[in-house]
Amino acid sequence: MRIRGGVATAVGRVRERNEDAFLVQDPVFAVADGMGGHRGGNVASALALETLGSFRLPDQGAAEALVEDIKKANERVMEQGESNRDLRGMGTTLTAVVREDAKAHIAHVGDSRAYLMRDNNLQQLTLDHTLVQQMVAEGRISPQEAGHHPQRSILTRALGVEDGLDVDVLTMDVHPGDRVLLCTDGLTSLIEDGSILRVLEEEPEPQSAADRLVREANNAGGDDNITVIVLDFDRQDGGVPITGSETAPAPSVTSPSAPPDGEPAGNREALTTKVSAPPREEAWPQAQRARPRRAKPGGKRGAWRWRRGLILLVALIVAAVTGIRLFADRQWYVGDSGGRVAIFNGIPTKLLGLRLHHVVETTDLSAARAEQLQPWRDLHDGINANSLREARTIVEQIRQDLSTPGSGGGG
Repeated sequence: MRIRGGVATAVGRVRERNEDAFLVQDPVFAVADGMGGHRGGNVASALALETLGSFRLPDQGAAEALVEDIKKANERVMEQGESNRDLRGMGTTLTAVVREDAKAHIAHVGDSRAYLMRDNNLQQLTLDHTLVQQMVAEGRISPQEAGHHPQRSILTRALGVEDGLDVDVLTMDVHPGDRVLLCTDGLTSLIEDGSILRVLEEEPEPQSAADRLVREANNAGGDDNITVIVLDFDRQDGGVPITGSETAPAPSVTSPSAPPDGEPAGNREALTTKVSAPPREEAWPQAQRARPRRAKPGGKRGAWRWRRGLILLVALIVAAVTGIRLFADRQWYVGDSGGRVAIFNGIPTKLLGLRLHHVVETTDLSAARAEQLQPWRDLHDGINANSLREARTIVEQIRQDLSTPGSGGGG
């Protein structure tokens, strides 16, 4: 059975860089959404898919082999995070499909998703590994409330977080005419399933469908990175013609080449594999070996040039620090302050010795006890929130969880 496909990705209108990654390398196709922000989410997603890129279809047990490769990816992300202090706490979602004759094996961790469109019906094939989905399963909130819950992005399972990773796996028969969609939550957090189905029905070409889904998510706010793979299973035999596009940053981000309304930038090309590569560790030693140019004596004129350069350098440093402080002032997170759960304004790091965060509110909740609960185990690294109100909502959820019998107690 032949596959035709399209791929599109965009940074969105809010984020400054794309932490998503995708892999298109027959017989495996995957999307990953890195988490950790300044702590290397883009490194985690790229490293996971780089590992998965070595997958080879075995004579038997394709689903098991796929799960094993994802567990290897989990180990690599964990090892990188533990060995590099700047990357500690990073992780990634991963949703992948492997085709084997007339079957498709789907493996999944996190809140990226896989969908199947068949006979004009759209079915979600994966279950989100999020705190909100867990609350739905427990009957604490409704599915309708889950779609707009402030904690919908808090993951309960991801690559790079812990050993013994559980991977959801599904094997299904594929029929001619089936269309499979892989996407990160930058699409599903803004576009309802009904709208996704409408686009998939109205766009017969997989690339045009992928482009339009990304465009509509951007137009709906684009508050996260967006990545989409659309795969069509045809009756014909043959290869895997896949096209793809990567949009430039949306107009809200400074970019003279950015197209209007999140349109693809036009650099569409045939793809076999596309993953963002982690930073090369050898780049710094190479820079150290570069021989500095010796300055020539220049008298008063040379001294003035030197002073002017120094003034410009200081101005650039001041501007950069000011910009970072302004950015930090708009960030919020819940963390540990003196052993208590607290709300912070800023980002949990230092710049040139300056702390870029401060405590806004301290609670009576024990941080150590909160970290014993799975959803809050990363409290010491900081749990990001989009606003003070959302941070307070997270604190209240921690309070409720600590008060649940068997949780370890409150306060």
